[in-house]
Amino acid sequence: MSTIDARLRRPAVVVTLGVIMTVLDTTIVNVAVTTLGTDLDASLSAVQWVLTGYTLALSMAIPLTGWSVRRFGQRTMWLVSLALFIGGSLLSGLAWSVPALVAFRVVQGFGGGMLMPVGQMMLAREAGPDRVGRVMAIMSVPAMLAPVLGPVVGGLIVDHLSWRWMFYINIPFCAVALVAALRMLPRDTERDAGARLDALGLALLSPGLALLVYGLSEAGDGAGPARSSAFAGGGAVLVAAFAVHALRKGDGALVDLRPLRSRAFTAATGGLFLYSGAAFGLMVLIPLLAQVARQETPVRAGLLLAPLGLGAMITMPVAGRLADRYGARWPAVGGMLVALCGMLGLTTVEPGTGEPLIMAAVLVAGVGHGAITPPLMAAAYQGLPRTSVPAATTAANILIRVGSAFGTAALTVILQRSLQDEIPGASGTLEEVAAQASRLPDAPALLTDAFTHTLWWAPAIVAVALVPVAVLPRRKDAPQAKVVPEKPHARK
Repeated sequence: MSTIDARLRRPAVVVTLGVIMTVLDTTIVNVAVTTLGTDLDASLSAVQWVLTGYTLALSMAIPLTGWSVRRFGQRTMWLVSLALFIGGSLLSGLAWSVPALVAFRVVQGFGGGMLMPVGQMMLAREAGPDRVGRVMAIMSVPAMLAPVLGPVVGGLIVDHLSWRWMFYINIPFCAVALVAALRMLPRDTERDAGARLDALGLALLSPGLALLVYGLSEAGDGAGPARSSAFAGGGAVLVAAFAVHALRKGDGALVDLRPLRSRAFTAATGGLFLYSGAAFGLMVLIPLLAQVARQETPVRAGLLLAPLGLGAMITMPVAGRLADRYGARWPAVGGMLVALCGMLGLTTVEPGTGEPLIMAAVLVAGVGHGAITPPLMAAAYQGLPRTSVPAATTAANILIRVGSAFGTAALTVILQRSLQDEIPGASGTLEEVAAQASRLPDAPALLTDAFTHTLWWAPAIVAVALVPVAVLPRRKDAPQAKVVPEKPHARK
């Protein structure tokens, strides 16, 4: 069996160094919302844009990666994306107001949004079909660390330093990644100077994704159903219009939809879309459970989530090797079943349940979590020609991002309604829940019940995700639907 040699290890190290801080930034700011509002003299609704702006920029940047890599080369786009992220981090730390901070976070998110898919493209192309499972396991390391380190690091910085260090901390780490990329990545040899940007596709897809993610985020923040539905519905219409446009345009589209002809790609990304919703929703619910129902500090809430990443790091390397050897179906199915058991364990939490038992359930979920993403990302490339890797990477990242936002928003809405049912007079917002619950002698039990009722939805979504994963090709050499190779200089 092929091993990861020095030629592949070098870009793997570069990609991991570059991606880890961009992924951490999706969670590190969450614990500082109140501090930002106080220091910058802004309302909570205004400060929320510091989080939303970064998420929207991530979503809008992803569709550009396929075209930009074809046009300018993968090494060039990696360096440009990393430079944008460093510049956005520095400017965010220097921000003097909320509007300035939001604008600089958009710059930061735009660079960070392209780093993950560009890194996956580089590693998938270099690895080839025999080793793609193991390199996808490497790419999964930053994603596993984000829910573990993000809230903890953010809490420590807010407690002991200025909030500005949440952004300054990125600069030395990413500077090392930039120097490593300049020294270790080979120069670009595959460029298509004639590649044209699909302007109509960009005008449809990027705003469509932004509106869709924003609408789902508004629903999760308790906005009115008409407002959130209008944004999400408008985004869905634009995304659907892009799909029609892309099918007509073919290989000239911003995102090539031809990988959908592959059974492995469609099943793998469908499973990732659903599972990402459950997993990211769980990452939001566990810290909230600790802080709202159990009155823990932000740092302790982050520590309660730490076993998820620790469990995942145990199984990630094994899952990648199993996927390379036997195919993705059974490692992914096994991982989902284990994660399902851990999530079901969390639904039994009571006010008197000790932290060790909660952390044990989270650890079990993490063990399953680590066995899911590497095989499914490897399966997404199965049977695809080398020239289809950028299109497949872009499409897969878009689905994961939207799935994560959908799951987080949906579970948050369910939680708010459960809190309204359990706490008489509560509007569903956390501030009002805390005020009303303080008047009730059995508040911890009522609050815990609201969370456990919501937590049931996470394993339910995972059970649905098992359906597409179960139809993955059994072995990696199973017949695949033919995907027509992209012609490097073809234009519409």
